[in-house]
Amino acid sequence: MQAGKPILYSYFRSSCSWRVRIALALKGIDYETVPINLIKDGGQQFSKDFQALNPMKQVPALKIDGITIHQSLAIIEYLEETRPTPRLLPQDPKKRASVRMISDLIAGGIQPLQNLSVLKQVEEKFQLTWAQNAIISGFNALEQILQSTAGTYCVGDEVSCPQVFLYYRFKVDCTPYPTISSINKRLLVLEAFQVTHPCRQPDTPTELRA
Repeated sequence: MQAGKPILYSYFRSSCSWRVRIALALKGIDYETVPINLIKDGGQQFSKDFQALNPMKQVPALKIDGITIHQSLAIIEYLEETRPTPRLLPQDPKKRASVRMISDLIAGGIQPLQNLSVLKQVEEKFQLTWAQNAIISGFNALEQILQSTAGTYCVGDEVSCPQVFLYYRFKVDCTPYPTISSINKRLLVLEAFQVTHPCRQPDTPTELRA
């Protein structure tokens, strides 16, 4: 099915890009990375070439099987449907619904509110507080949900549609969120999460590498 190596347009610090990198790693898919710096030159995502690739001017975008897919969850769903092993969605339909609910909560209810494009609309001195409030509001709901769905990971004991909790960027106190914190710690020791970590990407600045 594969027509050449997939190409992932990514930014090292983008949580949505990281989610796709994790899915590719978990499924053992070799791919090429094309870094898109969201800050340099006013944002490389605004270039004519990248706008032709993704009119929304966002990362990630994945070229695979002769098509280009935008939006991290759509990419992961496509990978799951075309390369189902190992699976990232549970077989049980009720657990699948829980995975999708949690994925949408994070991808639609938390991350967009603290993304760079939104923060630019907020006065600089208020940006950290804005981002923290967005994360805290989402985490209050997420913690409650995970208390009923979690096992080792978000839904039961299998790593499902990858969720990455990027609270470290905005100095959010996670003491009130023990379930989120414990799941995050267990995920971050997995190889797929380590090799795809923002501190280990081709475009990671030297001072942020680990």
